[in-house]
Amino acid sequence: MLSAQDNAFLVTSEPNTPMGNYLRCHWHPVALSEEVAAPDCPPIRVKVMGEDLLLFRDTNGKTGLIEPFCAHRGADLFFGRNEECGIRCIYHGWKYDIHGNCIDMPNVPKDAAYHGKIKIKAYPTQEFADMVWAYMGPADLQPKDVPQLEVGLVPPNQRYVTKRLIECNWVHSMEGALDTAHFSFLHMPAPAFLKDDTTNIAADEKRIRWLRNDPAPRFKIIEHAVGFLIGGARNADPGDHYWRLTQYMLPTHSITPSAMPNETYYGYSWTPIDDHHCWMYVYAWHPEHPIPDEERKKYIQGGYGQFAKLGPGYVPLRNRSNQYLMSREEQKTITFTGISGIAEQDQMAQESQGYIVDRTKENLSPTDVGIIRFRKILLEDAKAYANGKKPESPHLPDEYCLRGGGAHTKASLSLEEVMQERFDSTTGKVHDAKH
Repeated sequence: MLSAQDNAFLVTSEPNTPMGNYLRCHWHPVALSEEVAAPDCPPIRVKVMGEDLLLFRDTNGKTGLIEPFCAHRGADLFFGRNEECGIRCIYHGWKYDIHGNCIDMPNVPKDAAYHGKIKIKAYPTQEFADMVWAYMGPADLQPKDVPQLEVGLVPPNQRYVTKRLIECNWVHSMEGALDTAHFSFLHMPAPAFLKDDTTNIAADEKRIRWLRNDPAPRFKIIEHAVGFLIGGARNADPGDHYWRLTQYMLPTHSITPSAMPNETYYGYSWTPIDDHHCWMYVYAWHPEHPIPDEERKKYIQGGYGQFAKLGPGYVPLRNRSNQYLMSREEQKTITFTGISGIAEQDQMAQESQGYIVDRTKENLSPTDVGIIRFRKILLEDAKAYANGKKPESPHLPDEYCLRGGGAHTKASLSLEEVMQERFDSTTGKVHDAKH
């Protein structure tokens, strides 16, 4: 459990809060590139860590993230004209470029003292892995590059990237991703079924059996430059272990433990909207070949693996407002939860904890070691920054090129040996890794 003070510190991302300040020292995805797909397309409203902002793509194809109100009389620039490399306010024609500079003031004499000197808040952006990223921290601490996740280093036809709205604090959505013990229950077929005949579980029958038969995996952790890897070992066939190997990368990234050799990899990045909502960016990639059309179609349709069925605005069709379309009959006969889809099952469990979890009331178990370690390193790094220490992880972008996944090994192997056998790297670094 955490103290009430540490819990409040952990979950608050609003401006001028210790954790909010720390998070702003990192690059974060703020939109999918497809949301501002073409030069001079309509701008979109985005809210990031409690700040209302406007994202647009200018005539030259560059993205800009600016405060949404004109410096003249405060009209909302969302209604502005995106034209000739800037957003022009519809009230009096003041125009702003992607850096927030007011580059045209038609109703102000050119000899006025403030002509050409007006500027609104703007944040640097980069595009990577089909996402628009923003840096919202101090200029002197700005990292040169966004985290070099492998999903952004493969050709576009070898990846699929989307997002979905999560109606709870980002921290316990992240904790759900680091808690792989829950798979033995939350994502299982109904107890009468030995295998999954739905699209809920992207795993073969053996893996389903291993997950079901050993609900208390033994966990080990390997730390690395930007976080840690947590390995959970379950009993498999006699003399063997089934390992699920999850990556955590400061402050908001994770790679799932699902991929066996030559399978597609999956990962997540979270961006707080406010303290009660966040975006979860969900991505799949294969390092060696294009994602097959049939597989990509399943991702787009949703309800498959890590990808939820989505409605307008990237809102899951199964959500808090409709109780995730839970069926008690299906809970008895088809799935353990009565809710269709791995992503939806995860979201239900996370959101059911409330918008913000009171971690003073927890009773943690031995399978929660990954969650404990996550809280420890995130709190330590954020508190160190609050005390004047520059965070290191934002300036190590290449260290984020990591893999996680599954492995079927001899029970005698240590986690380090498992990682060496699976990836030719004890930490999962891609430059050392095999596919």
